[in-house]
Amino acid sequence: MYEQHRFGMQLTHLSRAWRAELDRRLVELGLSQARWLVLLHLARDKPLPTQGELACSVGVENPTLARLLDALEAQQLIERQPDLNDRRVKKIALTHAARDLIEKIETIATTLRTEIFAGVSEDDIQQCQKIQAHMLANLEKIYEA
Repeated sequence: MYEQHRFGMQLTHLSRAWRAELDRRLVELGLSQARWLVLLHLARDKPLPTQGELACSVGVENPTLARLLDALEAQQLIERQPDLNDRRVKKIALTHAARDLIEKIETIATTLRTEIFAGVSEDDIQQCQKIQAHMLANLEKIYEA
């Protein structure tokens, strides 16, 4: 039982430390963690998401995302576009400036990931992914109950 507790604590610590280091490295780009996370989600979403879809994808409430989008729009990194099917809805699109910035984010994130995984074999990574997938499936069962 103690090892399970240690495992959970270590996983939490790893996640926080990884994100904190990435945040530290991205600060020179003028981005908070919340802002770069929204940009990365937008870079991966096709077609353009609505604000509600993006909020769900990022895991934040709509009002929180609205403030983030206002800030990103002020930085000219995103733009809100009308939805052709529903004039009340806005689609969220990246600007060209954001695409250049995302390349920098990806480069910094890849460098950090390479440093973090130094000395870890592909087999170890696959085993860890298998364990995490099993744990997530257990959590989903609990959530559904």
